[in-house]
Amino acid sequence: MVDRAAASPFLTPRPNSDTGGLEQVVTLRRLLKADSRGFSVVELLVLIAVIGIITAVSTPAFLSYLRAATLKAGAQELATVINQGRQIAISQNTTICVNQSASKVQLIKGGCSGGGTTVWTGPGTDGSGWFRLQNGINVSATTANVVFNYMGAATTSGTYTVQNPTDNATMSVAVALSGRVTIGP
Repeated sequence: MVDRAAASPFLTPRPNSDTGGLEQVVTLRRLLKADSRGFSVVELLVLIAVIGIITAVSTPAFLSYLRAATLKAGAQELATVINQGRQIAISQNTTICVNQSASKVQLIKGGCSGGGTTVWTGPGTDGSGWFRLQNGINVSATTANVVFNYMGAATTSGTYTVQNPTDNATMSVAVALSGRVTIGP
């Protein structure tokens, strides 16, 4: 068994004839008092105040970032749906029309009008074939609906406007005649 008094430099008696071993007890009491001390109320209040100031300063920046990220995510989601329509037109050797209504988009086989048109249903659509955009993002077409042919080119180019309903900020998703989809301001 190890003698704790011999193992610790704080408990080892020092040769001092004046104190007679009291130095050992005083050193031990100082250690115990320093270790058992916690945070004072003032220190805790300062910490809470610093956290509050940091939160108050960063909240507007975070909300601005959140609105911008929501808008960009909506534009990217719409671009993904449009590209999926292009891929379906190529893989199924048909024409696909990208139809929009408020916060949803639909892919129609065979073009936008006329006989023989059917709504494409698949992954990501509801029972009626609508892709519902997340976070209440609104979509409007500033030109005619885009129609992709069997080679993936757009027979009609177009621009869709994506709008964030919380701050009415907008972003454009453009489809070129080549079928390329781009997202812009």
